Amino acid sequence: MRVLITGAAGFLGSHLCDKFLAQGHEVIGLDNFLTGRPDNVDHLSGNKAFSFVKHDICEPTKIDGTLDGVLHFASPASPIDYLKLPIETLKVGSIGTMNALDLARDKKARFFIASTSEIYGVPLMHPQQEGYWGNVNPIGPRAVYDEAKRFSEATTMAYNRTFGVDTRIVRIFNTYGPRMRPQDGRVVSNFIVQALSGQPLTIYGDGSQTRSFCYVADEVEGLYRLFMRGDAQPMNIGNPDEYTVKELAEIVIAATGSSSPIVYEPLPTDDPKVRRPDITRAKAMLGWEPNVPVREGVAKTVEYFRALMQSSTA
Repeated sequence: MRVLITGAAGFLGSHLCDKFLAQGHEVIGLDNFLTGRPDNVDHLSGNKAFSFVKHDICEPTKIDGTLDGVLHFASPASPIDYLKLPIETLKVGSIGTMNALDLARDKKARFFIASTSEIYGVPLMHPQQEGYWGNVNPIGPRAVYDEAKRFSEATTMAYNRTFGVDTRIVRIFNTYGPRMRPQDGRVVSNFIVQALSGQPLTIYGDGSQTRSFCYVADEVEGLYRLFMRGDAQPMNIGNPDEYTVKELAEIVIAATGSSSPIVYEPLPTDDPKVRRPDITRAKAMLGWEPNVPVREGVAKTVEYFRALMQSSTA
């Protein structure tokens, strides 16, 4: 297959490029480096099956030749990014999604949208099933991301129903691993960088809020299977093992051997108290479930950040 992946220089997008290439496909990566990093795809520069286009998907987009798939992963994805880039986040979820869908429609390609567990908002259902409509504050500060993704899902389904575009929607839960940015504001990378630097680990709220953390290799395997043999209905891809944020901090301290203390700050507005995917559909349709335990995945991620921080100070 020949596929286009937007957001290819991002954390998940770059791993997805690797996956498709490893499976023998041709990949065109597209990114404007707003939050993506050239370093994430530099290792692919000598791969004849990979080409890269520096471009903003919110602008008119033309790709020569045939395409079998368009995978739209372009978007700021961490709170620190989308709160700093609210308009860009809304644009890539709306205009960017429509541009990517128009390209898929023109090429008669399968379309895959990276949505998020954040569309469930502060959930009143736990764990969250795909049929749950969510509990989102549409005018809160986090709405720029939540509502952009909800709009992108609605647009994807409209193209599916109106034009017959073959579509996939994935709702991604917290994912972590190598190639996360050290200062991207996500809890796993925050804790690891703080622990390796000997700084206090910052917990927002009392640390009792829960999250479900999926290692990137597991996540990408689920994404690939969904693209290849899923259906048009949304699907959760995430790890159903649930940890409090305080438990995660303790896991990171143990993995790094750090003596960093834990400090507490006020909880941000509309921060969800619980987050855990129901992956019944993914198990039944894709035969997928995560394999990497959190402690093992955190240890692998610590190795990556330790090497990254050592190289930056060398």
